[in-house]
Amino acid sequence: MPEKWTADVVATLHLNKITKKRLAEQLGDTPEYISMVLNGHKTPKGAEQKFNAALDELIKTKQ
Repeated sequence: MPEKWTADVVATLHLNKITKKRLAEQLGDTPEYISMVLNGHKTPKGAEQKFNAALDELIKTKQ
């Protein structure tokens, strides 16, 4: 089962019109891997902080 933070990331992506593909590029991973993490199929250590930092950077550069 996905953790709550993944739902927050997905919601933030949606609200800011950022694709999972763009998040994957920012993180240096594949879109498939990003989906596996966000859907709870992979739980890498430190993922929450890594994903949130990348998302914050994307939002900053978007404005």
